[in-house]
Amino acid sequence: MDCIKKVLKIVGIVLAVAGVIAGVYFAVKKFLDKKNQTADLEENYVSCSCCEA
Repeated sequence: MDCIKKVLKIVGIVLAVAGVIAGVYFAVKKFLDKKNQTADLEENYVSCSCCEA
């Protein structure tokens, strides 16, 4: 019985760590996607020299 409890405890710890890693991954991915989206808008901006006078 003790062996089963140890195995379940280890499986629970592994699942908790995997959940944390997945959460961090998705948070970073969402942040980078948002950052790249705003960078793309700035890159595609073309200034008009006729309005700078």
